Amino acid sequence: MNRVVAVDPGRNKCGLVLTDADASLVLEGRVVSASSVIDLIIYWHEQAPLKGLVLGNGTSSKYWEEALIKVFPVEVVEEKGTTLRARQRYWELWPPMTWRRLIPRGLILPPHDLDAVAALLLLEDHLGKKFRWPGPHNFKT
Repeated sequence: MNRVVAVDPGRNKCGLVLTDADASLVLEGRVVSASSVIDLIIYWHEQAPLKGLVLGNGTSSKYWEEALIKVFPVEVVEEKGTTLRARQRYWELWPPMTWRRLIPRGLILPPHDLDAVAALLLLEDHLGKKFRWPGPHNFKT
């Protein structure tokens, strides 16, 4: 298993996904306070070794790169447009159900914060492949 974490950095909160890159599968996604990011990455690494960490180059990325490099090697990747694309990717992963499927997706707000989906987009863009994300039962905020 090739476990890779992607981080959509922010000042107050960050989106993270833990993936099995070999299987193109999201194992877990979270949106956590900035103060919890490093602890969560260490926790995931203690569960099973991580093979990589991808960090978006957007908001406060320099701070996060300096903080995370102390814990784990970091690869900084282009983040442009991922926040805007996250809503569309959310609906690809989990299409609306019941009457909501009749409404244009651009008019429906997802029921979750999208920072973890933005983190997934960072990794998908970087690796050039789409991931499956069973759930959203493994989507935690």
